[in-house]
Amino acid sequence: MADDENTSVVCTIEIPKGSRNKYEWDEELGAIKLDRLLFSSIVYPTDYGFLPATWAEDEDPLDVLVCVSEPTFPGCLIEAKPIALFRMADEKGPDHKVLCVPVDDPDWSHLEAVEDLPKQLADEIAHFFSVYKDLEQKTTTVEGWFTREDAWEEIEASRRRFREREEA
Repeated sequence: MADDENTSVVCTIEIPKGSRNKYEWDEELGAIKLDRLLFSSIVYPTDYGFLPATWAEDEDPLDVLVCVSEPTFPGCLIEAKPIALFRMADEKGPDHKVLCVPVDDPDWSHLEAVEDLPKQLADEIAHFFSVYKDLEQKTTTVEGWFTREDAWEEIEASRRRFREREEA
């Protein structure tokens, strides 16, 4: 599976599309564990996971949203093409997400930018992240959608932070 610079990345999926379960990679266990059930009766609008060997500003690997026709499963690896950056913050600070499409899925692989995404799905994603923590008495702030170039800048910055953290 490739991880071609500025072409594709390998995403590790934690949460399948359509799930209310919030799974997270646990570094100490070396496995994915159930973190919690979402308090709200809403579901993840895409597969959700992270990019290995990255370190985001929220002190976790960089989050990814992967558009899929069918949900995958926790631990699934998907070669995907970043097409946009979704900027947001939560109670811990910046919590940006890279929006990707699978390289080998003809339903999605032709998309190149967030403008190519069905508007309804882009709106669902933004709405999901604006309300999914409300019943936990936590707040999120959505900045919105940014370009593929912004996504690559965030990926590279997260890769640099990861390398610096490893060297420390």
